Amino acid sequence: MSHSINLTVNEQAYALDVEARRSLADVIREDVGLTGTHLGCEHGVCGACTILLDGQPARACLMLAVQADGDEIVTIEGLADGDEMHPVQKAMYEAMSFQCAFCSPGFLMSTVALLEENPNPTTDEIREELSGNLCRCTGYQSIVDGVETAVRIMGGGDA
Repeated sequence: MSHSINLTVNEQAYALDVEARRSLADVIREDVGLTGTHLGCEHGVCGACTILLDGQPARACLMLAVQADGDEIVTIEGLADGDEMHPVQKAMYEAMSFQCAFCSPGFLMSTVALLEENPNPTTDEIREELSGNLCRCTGYQSIVDGVETAVRIMGGGDA
């Protein structure tokens, strides 16, 4: 059965007809055409599909698209301002936080949400916030370093 939903994704409105059982991640990737939201485990464990849903981090693979009807969504593609990277993207790049970068959309979206809520987190708070995202390449320290670089770039303090 198909349902009509309205989503705002990266400030653009979409009116879509979707099957009731389709995940938000699949709709973002296939119907909206934004493939930066990665599908890893499809069980909400790895965090690669993290988006911002009404400003809060959410696992797009765990949500049905119909649950997001009327919501505002930001994906990894929505962080940059044209050719200008978001400060968190710049910081992660400068800190060489990622290797293969498959996990990077989830880490970036989680970091943006963290820094909007807490612009000067401690290292322990960073680790706690990012503990729901998995990376098979880095060992995590370079990602924490990237978040601390973002704090400095964004003027949050001396993390």
